[in-house]
Amino acid sequence: MSHITTIRTEVRDVAAVKAACARLKLPSPVHGTVRLFDGSQPTGWLVNLPDWHYPVVCDTDTGIASHDNYGGAWGKQEHLDRFLQMYAVEKAKIEVRKKGYAVREQSLPDGSIKLTVQVGS
Repeated sequence: MSHITTIRTEVRDVAAVKAACARLKLPSPVHGTVRLFDGSQPTGWLVNLPDWHYPVVCDTDTGIASHDNYGGAWGKQEHLDRFLQMYAVEKAKIEVRKKGYAVREQSLPDGSIKLTVQVGS
């Protein structure tokens, strides 16, 4: 039986943040506080996306990924979208494997990723 799932991503798992960064060949995230242009100072795991003026701050307690790319002028939205996609994939794979299931990943032509979970035999 097949099931389709849509995931609204909250960034709450440090291991998945680190795995997404490694997969995208980004610098390893570090925990810290950053002052964004609006004066806010979020604390969390700092993810440095390519050519972004400020890092994305992943607060794993709240699930919020704070960022300031000034409407794309200080960083391309697709870099954030790709990071969040990889985070969701890595988090799903971590949870599936914790349950002892096998998972297969397939990249689709439209840029989405299909995960197939094998439950039982």
